[in-house]
Amino acid sequence: ATRTKSADVERADSGIGQMAARKWRNRASETLSSLQAWEAHRPCTDCGERDLPVETDVQNCNQRRADLCEKCRKRRTERKESVLEFVNTEASYGEDLRIIKEEFYLPMQVAGLLSQEQLQGIFSNIQELIDLNESFLEILQEEIDQAFDQGDDDLMTVCIGEIFLEFVNMLPAFQTYCLQQSSSVNMLNALEKEKELLRIFLNVSQNDNTALRRMNLRSFLMAPLQRVTKYPLLLSRIIKATTEYHPDHGSLREAKSRIESHLEHINMKTKQEGNTWTLRSFRQDSKKKREVINIEMRETALKTVGWLREETRFVMEGSLQLAQPPDGQWVKKGSKTLKFQNMQVLLLVNMKRVSESSLESAEPGPVKDAVLVLIRDKNNGKFHLLREPLRLSNCIVSTDPDCDDTFELIEIRREAFVFRDSDRARTHHWFRQIRRYSRELGSWKKRRNALPNIMISTPHTRP
Repeated sequence: ATRTKSADVERADSGIGQMAARKWRNRASETLSSLQAWEAHRPCTDCGERDLPVETDVQNCNQRRADLCEKCRKRRTERKESVLEFVNTEASYGEDLRIIKEEFYLPMQVAGLLSQEQLQGIFSNIQELIDLNESFLEILQEEIDQAFDQGDDDLMTVCIGEIFLEFVNMLPAFQTYCLQQSSSVNMLNALEKEKELLRIFLNVSQNDNTALRRMNLRSFLMAPLQRVTKYPLLLSRIIKATTEYHPDHGSLREAKSRIESHLEHINMKTKQEGNTWTLRSFRQDSKKKREVINIEMRETALKTVGWLREETRFVMEGSLQLAQPPDGQWVKKGSKTLKFQNMQVLLLVNMKRVSESSLESAEPGPVKDAVLVLIRDKNNGKFHLLREPLRLSNCIVSTDPDCDDTFELIEIRREAFVFRDSDRARTHHWFRQIRRYSRELGSWKKRRNALPNIMISTPHTRP
């Protein structure tokens, strides 16, 4: 009773009556209920929706996995299963490659059943595919183990798309194998009819060797073809289960586009060589057509310069307009007297290897060489070089403020070329990139003195 009276006096002294106090308590209760309701329906951390189930049990509410809605919880589970399927099938594919080598190639080689040339004809670049698979699988497995060690049970930190793009150099190796597949099978069929010991070895291996699972050599030789055509399907499954806000979403889509473009390119090459078989076809759109053309141009450029693929970086590629001034001077380049022709141009840089492993992800080393490859537009289904590649170590790249829609590349003591793009901003970008790599090679000052100063000593040089 005493406490009640003092409370009444206190309320009277402070100016708060019983009605006001009751309203305040009601308002506080409503606020608490609102906070509890918001807590129960707070946004999903993946999609931002508020359709989380209401949990009355505090313990269950705290145990709810990462505040996910039912849809996103299911999506994470599907993504995890798709990622593990990608890694596990890559491991199974690698096991088939090792069977090809250890159960067929090496026994045939040791027993002398076939010559080295015949083995090469049947097994093609199988060792290259084995090396690529081992490196690729090692990185994939490391990412999986690291995710589990960090408590990421849903494997949300595993970025398959980024890893795939780092190993994009394995796609040309698949192409080499696929294009030789038809001749490999024909050679195997002919040798099996001709050599009785080979026929006996293949029959005994299939029936008695448990590691082969009663599969013959032809079935195992199809493993690389089956694997490369399965990549788009596996990547599509991961993309479907990956929210667009995930950092790997863009890389996954790019990886899928790259592999589909390479498959279309392989199909095109097989038709050109007169083979009847093709890999699985994919819907052609303008982007994929351009990528197929780019792949063919890169192959032409690599074959021309003779560099290793893993040491080559394609800095820029695309269509440019080219003119050759008859006097080689920086005069009237922007006038209509110059005749421009469309040309496909590729800027290639040869980077020094940082480590022994060509597939190791590391910072690029110093530039060893840089060239500009000029290719005529496609004629009769093939690309043709305009001339031998322009080595930027022997070139001066300059511009004139009065003709800011063009730039000139002068090969010391030889020819001069004027370039421009239909888009002025892209012309400037080409100029900056070519000038950058030309200055990184050799002594710039010495090469400056090799030309008249009037050609390069302009007070208004483009930054």
